[in-house]
Amino acid sequence: MIRYTLRCDRSHEFESWFQNSSAYEQQVKRKLVTCPVCGSAKVDKAIMAPRIVGKKGREPAQEPAPAKPAEAPQQAPTSLMMAQERDLRAKLKELRDHIVKNADNVGERFPNEARAMHYGDKEHRPIYGEASPGEAKALIDEGIEVSPLPTLPEDRN
Repeated sequence: MIRYTLRCDRSHEFESWFQNSSAYEQQVKRKLVTCPVCGSAKVDKAIMAPRIVGKKGREPAQEPAPAKPAEAPQQAPTSLMMAQERDLRAKLKELRDHIVKNADNVGERFPNEARAMHYGDKEHRPIYGEASPGEAKALIDEGIEVSPLPTLPEDRN
């Protein structure tokens, strides 16, 4: 997963998660990435600082704190984006849990099952399973609607 800071043509900044950089490019091209403030689909990546990982990749390296005058009161960082990110993660988890509960896991047979239903060889039903990026692209090129099942970083632990 990769997180980008994005900016719309009206200068609203927001963050969004993508499976990889090509997924971002494809979604922008299809106008699926929109500003949550104004709804504009004219979105570009904003300048962002890279995340630097410390030894053994366990903890982020500490960035030097900017110098502040002694009389300046310390303020907590704005947690609006963190709250929005938590809400988004909770909604993605809820969506994934709903799919897992209400659809059949067909595993590696997913591309064949999806095709069979699309072409009328099998009755339509909700399914999920595994497909390589190439298989997923082939399904989309055939006009078969597929979407990746949301995975969150904490699911990989």
